[in-house]
Amino acid sequence: MPEEKKLSGRVALVTGAAKRLGRVVALRLAQEGADVAVHYGKSAKEAGELVGQIAKLGRRAAAFPAELTDISAIRKLVADVVAHFGRLDILVNSAANFLETKFAETSEVTWDASLDTNLKAAFFCAQAAAPHLAKSGRGVIINFADIGGLLGWREFLPHSISKAGIIMLTRVLAKELAPRVRVNALAPGTITMPGDPPEWEEEFKLKAPLARSGRPEEIADAVMYLLTAEFVTGHVLVIDGGRTL
Repeated sequence: MPEEKKLSGRVALVTGAAKRLGRVVALRLAQEGADVAVHYGKSAKEAGELVGQIAKLGRRAAAFPAELTDISAIRKLVADVVAHFGRLDILVNSAANFLETKFAETSEVTWDASLDTNLKAAFFCAQAAAPHLAKSGRGVIINFADIGGLLGWREFLPHSISKAGIIMLTRVLAKELAPRVRVNALAPGTITMPGDPPEWEEEFKLKAPLARSGRPEEIADAVMYLLTAEFVTGHVLVIDGGRTL
């Protein structure tokens, strides 16, 4: 008799799942037995391709478009996911932007774009999902911060503040939603993906004590740890090869 997978019977919504780390995480959750709601903003083609990949694994998947700076669109997204799959057990808030802006040139538009996409959207996704996650009995939220929220980066001030906000949001939500829903966060850093400029990896080797860049699969491993570590909540797991040291 085949061994039951870790996430069998569970439904996950992954925001920003069409590309990069969100895509890697969504695929890993499917490999571990979850059915996956693939959220996307503008990447409809990539989202459709991911749905096809997940279907080949024998899992249910569907793509859901939503503009996450629109609270009504977030509420509709969660409602549509629950209507389609019948439940919601996992929310992964991975959708984000990464906007460079010099201090003196930071505009209200850039500020709002960073905070609204990276922080406000994560809160309102959690708010909309919370009743369904609580009903699950095994509800979990994973938020994506990054080491910019710990170190603070020059010329990425709104971004750094938005990710620092994700860290505090995670801690407060963990208290607010306990004991029925666990809430944790990841803070990746020095991670490279296929297609990234080779000089990034060389730079990361110099900045990380482990002398290499991280792999996307290692982020997916960390997500799986937080999904299955049932006595961990309010934690921010830093995955950066030691760079923040």
